[in-house]
Amino acid sequence: MREFDEGGTGVAWRQRATRLAFVWGVWTLVGLFFASQLYVYFARTEKAVGLLKSVAWQVSAVYVFALSTPLVLWLARRFRIERSNWRRRLAVHFLAGLALAVVWAVCHVTIDSLFSGEARLRAPLNLARNVFVMLDKELLVYCIIVLISHAAVYYQRYREGELRASQAQLQALKMQLHPHFLFNTLHSISALIRRDPDAADKMIARLGDFLRLTLENSGAQEVSLQKELEFLKCYLEIERVRFQDRLTTRLDIEPRALDAAVPNLILQPIVENAIRHGVAPRSAPGHVEISAKRGERALRIQVRDNGPGLSAITAPDDGFREGLGLTNTRARLARLYGAAHRFELEDAPGGGLLVTLEIPAADDATT
Repeated sequence: MREFDEGGTGVAWRQRATRLAFVWGVWTLVGLFFASQLYVYFARTEKAVGLLKSVAWQVSAVYVFALSTPLVLWLARRFRIERSNWRRRLAVHFLAGLALAVVWAVCHVTIDSLFSGEARLRAPLNLARNVFVMLDKELLVYCIIVLISHAAVYYQRYREGELRASQAQLQALKMQLHPHFLFNTLHSISALIRRDPDAADKMIARLGDFLRLTLENSGAQEVSLQKELEFLKCYLEIERVRFQDRLTTRLDIEPRALDAAVPNLILQPIVENAIRHGVAPRSAPGHVEISAKRGERALRIQVRDNGPGLSAITAPDDGFREGLGLTNTRARLARLYGAAHRFELEDAPGGGLLVTLEIPAADDATT
């Protein structure tokens, strides 16, 4: 527990240090920009200001803001302006901004007097007049920092909302596969109960194994290819009971591809499509082959059958039509990987249908 706490504290301190470095870095750039303006403006006048003096002058001025920025950000987080409290929170920020603006203005007048050599700027009456004149600009800086803080928070909320919506949609797409698969399997079991009770019992046992594996990973959008193949083997055992000698399968999996992350239950609907259209309608023996190879950047998975090919899922009037399983597969891949994936169906050389799936190669985080 101590090691965990120390590790978490270390990460928190590094994040805080990174934020502080970012704040000071931004204000330094602003100071250098102001210094360049000051230097150029007075360069051809009698009151020319040297470059180093310009940098020291303006950087000192903006570092007054840098010192106070963490406080302003804390106030912005502590008194977040929402629809339900905007009147009270605006009043709080106006008073806090006004107080800080006075302090900033006093500091800036003092810095200006030191670098310009005009000590009279620090005289009480002159100081009060200059502070009053500068209040609007100082208050504007406070407002900009608060607005940036609010914009960052709202953007983060927007991204989190998008992520939750995307995860919910992916989960919904994945859950649509469960009743679809169960319906087909239960239909096969019902057909076997009277004709072959032993085969039906075996299929029910395999279905139980499949559902157990599914429930163990129900919350995961991605699993390792090795885990995905365990699901697939349970499914193939169910189908082999159903088709018996009419179905043979072959797995050609590159060893280094087993740890790659793949979408949970991505192979089952592809293989089911191969069996449904490439094996089930025919009396001849059917064969389904699944291969996987991992490259430097992409994982390629191919599912091939020896059926009629694309013609099996092409209607004369409507053309090419994908079933629920392939439609959901395509939608899930688009949600997870965007344009960084490839999902294609084509006639295989020598006959049959070849489905090619390519996704970015990355190790599963749970392995």
